[in-house]
Amino acid sequence: MKLAIFDMDGTLFNTNDVNYFSYKEALGVFNVNIDYDYYCNYCNGRHYKVFIPPLVDNDEEKIEAIHKMKKVAYSKYLDKVKVNERLFDIIKLIKNEYKIVLVTTASKKNTEDILNYTKKIDLFDDIITADDISKPKPDPEGFNLAIKKYNVDSKNVIIFED
Repeated sequence: MKLAIFDMDGTLFNTNDVNYFSYKEALGVFNVNIDYDYYCNYCNGRHYKVFIPPLVDNDEEKIEAIHKMKKVAYSKYLDKVKVNERLFDIIKLIKNEYKIVLVTTASKKNTEDILNYTKKIDLFDDIITADDISKPKPDPEGFNLAIKKYNVDSKNVIIFED
C-alpha cells in the first residue's frame, strides 16, 4: 500500500483571505485590529496558540474565545477560498494507487466546512485535524498518525506540504 498525505492551508487551498477575515472578526470583539499584511507575515500558517497570545496579553480566556469565534466566522468567508485544482487533479490521478489522507492544523469543523463547500471531501480516505493530535505541525505527529493508521512503510509515503 502507498500513502499520499496532503496539507490543506497553503497547499490544497489558499485560505489566507478566509482565515484573515475570520480572525479579524473574532479579534475585533476584543478591540484588536490586525491588517492583512500583519496577518500574512506573522499569523498565517501558524497555530492560533502561537500568534494570538501576544495580541491579547497572553490572556488564556481571550485566546480560546477568539479561537471559538474564528471557527464560527470561518463559514461566512468560504467564498474567498482559492482551490489548487492542479493538486486535486494529481489526487484524482493517484487515488487508485494511494490512500489519500489530509493532515492539517486546522480544526475539524473548519476542515469539513471548506471540503464540503468545495465539494472535495469525498476525495479523501481519511482526515486528520488539529482535533486529533496534541502537537501541531511542524511536529510530525499528524503524519506519523496517518502512517501508523495505514501501516505503511515510510518509503511508500509522499507528503504534499507548503
